[in-house]
Amino acid sequence: MTGGVGDIAVMEEPHASLRGVVRRYGGAQPVHALGPVDLDLRRGEFFSVVGPSGCGKSTLLDVLSGLGRPTGGTVSFEGAELGGEVPDGVGVVFQEDASFPWLTVRDNVAFGLRRTGLDGRETARRVEHAIGFMGLGQFAAHYPAQLSGGMRQRVCIARTLVMQPRLILLDEPFGALDQQTRLLMGDELLRLWRETGATVLLITHALDEAAMLSDRVGVMSARPGRFIDLLETGWPRERDSRVVSDPAFGALTSRLWSSLRTESLKTMGRAA
Repeated sequence: MTGGVGDIAVMEEPHASLRGVVRRYGGAQPVHALGPVDLDLRRGEFFSVVGPSGCGKSTLLDVLSGLGRPTGGTVSFEGAELGGEVPDGVGVVFQEDASFPWLTVRDNVAFGLRRTGLDGRETARRVEHAIGFMGLGQFAAHYPAQLSGGMRQRVCIARTLVMQPRLILLDEPFGALDQQTRLLMGDELLRLWRETGATVLLITHALDEAAMLSDRVGVMSARPGRFIDLLETGWPRERDSRVVSDPAFGALTSRLWSSLRTESLKTMGRAA
């Protein structure tokens, strides 16, 4: 937006940001895993990160969530610097099935809320809404072993949703699913993003998934990971998996692969 003397542009403060972030791991063979990285996440956007294996994508998510401390640089969320723990307002969904096998769907979804001391009626309201929103209403009394892989991931997303996060971080949540299920889960994720208004950052290996879901895609280099390309997709907010048939979709995935191919070859030890 514009305003003030001489129509000077006034930029909204980033919802989350990384400034000069570096992450190194010590030990007998020290590893420079990440950075330096600078990134501003716009409030309410859907941002995906792609990159070659081992480039530091998950490390990026760790420091952005507050779970891991950067070796250098700063990470902030809503203006406050992070470090050491996940702050209120941030929800994380991991690639692994993190549902508790001894709890029903309803109890899995309620698990985090019950640890906050929230009023019982409000807990029940949020849980039932999340279960219904994720299409799990008929399975609320089922256990994870009775569900498909895609449904178990819905449980994990619902458990994050009930905490009403303003920033949702997803680390390859659909990596173990077949292509058709991934497309349908992508539609559910877009619906969740629109309904909640949350800022979403998705880590993925799938270029088509990144191109379909995102407002912007960041391409990372081989380790130590840094951003080498930021791509605006130009999709409308009211989108779904049907965009894969749009001629622009092929151009987006082609550009992503052009940016990523050399970095992937470096990882394999084949680049010049």
